[in-house]
Amino acid sequence: MLDKGWAVFAPEPGVLAWAELARSAALMRIHDPEEAAEGLQCEGTWFVGVDCLPNDTTGAVAQSGPLTGAGYGVAQALYGRLPLHHAQVSVIYPGYPRPRAGESEAAFRYRRMRDAAHVDGLLAIGPERRRMLRERHAYILGVSLTDCTPEASPLVVWEGSHHIMRRAFERAFDGVAPQEWGEVDLTDIYQATRREVFETCPRVTLPVPLGGVSLVHRLALHGVAPWGRGAKAPPEGRMIAYFRPEFGDHSSADWLLAP
Repeated sequence: MLDKGWAVFAPEPGVLAWAELARSAALMRIHDPEEAAEGLQCEGTWFVGVDCLPNDTTGAVAQSGPLTGAGYGVAQALYGRLPLHHAQVSVIYPGYPRPRAGESEAAFRYRRMRDAAHVDGLLAIGPERRRMLRERHAYILGVSLTDCTPEASPLVVWEGSHHIMRRAFERAFDGVAPQEWGEVDLTDIYQATRREVFETCPRVTLPVPLGGVSLVHRLALHGVAPWGRGAKAPPEGRMIAYFRPEFGDHSSADWLLAP
């Protein structure tokens, strides 16, 4: 993971059992009319599902017990036992992508042609939507909650992009105290570095079976592929629960310097 920016872990009995309970809990939220009204985007082809899963800080949901498995173990070994937030449950349906409400033609083209590639935590701030570091995630851990064919909008990662992004952000934050990083406008260097990544890094798709786990480096450029021709998924769609725990101390440089 540290070299390529990603790793995939095969299903394990404990993770499979967790995924079954997590899927049931997530579906209750997804089928709630208020949740659907807020979470369904891209003309009904994507349920965003932020904070959808009612898990505790160990990942336990319903009667599952804490989240376990080799992938989560690697994340903890690298970054410590950070408390887990309510997981995002990202659900993709046939036909993705369609334009998101308020999305410009250029933004939709980027979603369709470049998988809406991004680095997590760089939020669009203010009316000019300038990119600033507002969430300092330690890693991105995804657990597949349904079994789909590889063409069903898999996660996409630009392999090795985290090395390029790290060097760019080191330049951007040079001489700035870590607690002030959130006020630095990263828009220009971020966009320029994305272009460099597209030109130099291989685009890798990561289809993961039910109960399988993906671990992605926090600085890696990643996105979601369009729904492919011939893709098959259960009626509930392609569902992945994502955990992005944050480094708690914003006075430290962990987000930039940790492995």
